[in-house]
Amino acid sequence: MRAEAQSHVDQINQAVALLRRFLDWDRAVKRLEELNAKVEDQALWNDPKAAQEVMRERRRLDEAINATLKMERERDDTVELLEMAEEEGDAALADEAVASLGELAARAETDKVAALLAGEADANDTYIEINAGAGGTESQDWAEMLQRMYTRWAERHKMKVELVDYHGGEQAGIKSATLMIKGENAYGWLKTESGVHRLVRISPFDSAARRQTSFASVWVYPVVDDDIDIEVNESELRIDTYRASGAGGQHVNTTDSAVRITHIPTGIVVACQNQRSQHKNRAEAMKQLKARLYEAELQKREAEANAVNATKTEIGWGHQIRSYVLQPYQLVKDLRTGVESTNPREVLDGTLEPFMEAALA
Repeated sequence: MRAEAQSHVDQINQAVALLRRFLDWDRAVKRLEELNAKVEDQALWNDPKAAQEVMRERRRLDEAINATLKMERERDDTVELLEMAEEEGDAALADEAVASLGELAARAETDKVAALLAGEADANDTYIEINAGAGGTESQDWAEMLQRMYTRWAERHKMKVELVDYHGGEQAGIKSATLMIKGENAYGWLKTESGVHRLVRISPFDSAARRQTSFASVWVYPVVDDDIDIEVNESELRIDTYRASGAGGQHVNTTDSAVRITHIPTGIVVACQNQRSQHKNRAEAMKQLKARLYEAELQKREAEANAVNATKTEIGWGHQIRSYVLQPYQLVKDLRTGVESTNPREVLDGTLEPFMEAALA
């Protein structure tokens, strides 16, 4: 077989192996059979919400399994065609088969990423919490740059962005902000961004134009249904109210309507100030808290299954997942996957797909 064709086949084989491993193939096939049986049960349709959840899980599993099987069939058929063409000396047919393998390899990469977004909460909307690290104005400006980067990424993917909580910096940037991003697979894509992000640049706030290193953390957790079974004991909560901050004008409240909730056992803190009503802000903050607790459980399960430690770490040296270097050279490097870009401006404008796809895989 030609070297080019073998390269395409190897790429397809890698995608198939990853998909089967990620799906836990035997378990996925069995689960799909169970879901198909549920759909046939008329009792399911008495509860529209439960039926919707079953249909969504069934659709995602069915698509992932069938995409994998189709990929394998097309690979085998095309390899057989290529071998036949080479035996008969039909160069034109062989070229056509090699081209088909190339197209299949490219499609395999797309199908692989789609299947990797089949996790329990991957289809959900998501919260993104951004916090500036130590370093004052430098880190606060960097945190705001990250807020813009994720907003631009979401806009490019036709997703809706809502600012849930915001604390501005004294001179520039933000101390922290929480965004809610609504769209198909929002959490599945953005969960790969949790961690510490490091920036190296010539400081725009330093009159001596010295190079500075700044850190900010990103924490991503899924928006969950109101009826999710997460037990929250009111006696374990500390609830504080304060006056909302913002960019000014009509969006600044004149009453203590903003709400901050601390879950004492875990130390999780959530806040909301985007509603004028304290009651509504409290309800939204409770929703965030449930989402954070749910995310903690998801991370625990994932760590046990995959030996992956994706927990929050100190915002500083040695903990970053990605470095963005603007001076003395131009480079963005993901320290988990090794994926690089020599165009930081494009990355900061929301082109994150190569990093996300590699992290998912």
